[in-house]
Amino acid sequence: CIGGAGVALGYHRRDELTAERFPPDLDSQVPGARYYRTGDLGRWRHDGWLEHLGRLDHQVKLRGLRIELGEIEAALHADPAVAEAVVATHAQSEDDMRLVAYVVPRGRAPDPTVLRDHLRIHLPEYMLPQHIVMLDALPLLPNGKINRKALPAPQVDLRPGAAATKRTMPSTLVERAIADVWCELLGIDTVDLRDNFFDLGGHSLLAMRAVMAIRERHGWQIQPPRFVYETLGQLAREESVSAS
Repeated sequence: CIGGAGVALGYHRRDELTAERFPPDLDSQVPGARYYRTGDLGRWRHDGWLEHLGRLDHQVKLRGLRIELGEIEAALHADPAVAEAVVATHAQSEDDMRLVAYVVPRGRAPDPTVLRDHLRIHLPEYMLPQHIVMLDALPLLPNGKINRKALPAPQVDLRPGAAATKRTMPSTLVERAIADVWCELLGIDTVDLRDNFFDLGGHSLLAMRAVMAIRERHGWQIQPPRFVYETLGQLAREESVSAS
């Protein structure tokens, strides 16, 4: 636990979780002071050193930000189309850690794009999973707990109905140039003009790398926030107009 000046007031609209993680600081002279249970496990050694032994929960630190995976899971469970959900991290490469949501649908599998839109209502952008994986059931250990080590590696999420509709491939110089950067950074083979960078597994760090690569190779300056909401076709169209 940590205490003193600077401890937060609690979790927004999560009274039960606040009561659990923010117990009263009975040693403080400040009325209403609280401790914060960090979720870290430690011990005082005989030589006076404080040894950190790891986490007691599933909080992770991703791109400099602490993320409670349980908050993402709670937001997923709030969607009526989700029966069960668990969130984990997956290392795409040594410097590319991603959030992955594993979902057991309630009946028909929900559209990943619609599910992301639902999550955007409840969560900040940095807590949105880069991948959403649909499963028939979550893998379990003999004691009934979720076997996180058995969760499958994520695959790139296709647009809804992409397998059943004709894909619109990049054709112009600008479209192909931006698509090449996306494929290189995301580790994929092709990009549809209707694809979105974040929906394909991108995140803020990769978006900045894409901006720098496009600027260095072609001199085009694309503002990073556009990667969140615009498709490849929209980005390329804007750059084509600017170039002309």
